[in-house]
Amino acid sequence: QFETSYTKGDNKLVVATDSQKNTVYYLAKTLPAEKVMVPEVFASEVASFMVKKYAHVTSCQVKVTTKPWERMKFDDKAHAHSFYREGKETRWTEAVVTKTSPPSAASLNTIINSGFYDLEVLKTTNSSFVDFWRDELTTLPDMPDRLLSTKVLCQWKFVPQTIEALQAIDYDAAYNGAKRNTLDAFANDPRAWVHASVQSTLYIMADRILNDFSHVDDVYYALPNIHYFPFDLSKFGLKNTQTDAEVYMPIADPSGLITATISRPSKGKF
Repeated sequence: QFETSYTKGDNKLVVATDSQKNTVYYLAKTLPAEKVMVPEVFASEVASFMVKKYAHVTSCQVKVTTKPWERMKFDDKAHAHSFYREGKETRWTEAVVTKTSPPSAASLNTIINSGFYDLEVLKTTNSSFVDFWRDELTTLPDMPDRLLSTKVLCQWKFVPQTIEALQAIDYDAAYNGAKRNTLDAFANDPRAWVHASVQSTLYIMADRILNDFSHVDDVYYALPNIHYFPFDLSKFGLKNTQTDAEVYMPIADPSGLITATISRPSKGKF
């Protein structure tokens, strides 16, 4: 629909950024608070509004990120009007609403993806990396126990349903559950093989989310290695090796990036 705006300079069908921005503000003011405060619901409301209002718009993609403010506390009392922003992960969602028989908006297909990023975690033990492929170019020794750190990006796709059914999902519970499972698998999962690599930890994180939330269709993780290596203090006559390391040096690059999507097969088992 918008090809000529690129190839001919014809702006007749272009919905200006100004209109899009004003739509968001208008809906934020006029929708019930319960539809504004849940990012998945608000994103789907904005997307569906756009495809219903503009006959020539066949699909609309809306991405929402949250930047929560925490109320300041003094003497364990919440301040009435002052807030601060804590450094924490960022929650986001994306809704795509598409007309199934354009230009009619009578039937719409809705897809919602959600997630978080920049959840930085670290543990000082109970992580290993051994028995990996070796050849003449390998210099990394086996690491039976190591410090492990990563900055988690996690996203999940909800099982496609009607927009009414999707808006009935408890998205806060899904977000909190995904974060809880991520942290708990990283820190506490009792199965030793889970901690054999970042890959195995990733799989268990996603597996737990799929088990807990039947309306989640698949889970994607991106886990970059954030390396902290014991600093060599032998030149100063001090021991700071793996067994008695206390001082670590952060290494920015190069490092691995472990990613995977764990999906639920069509029969509902995985």
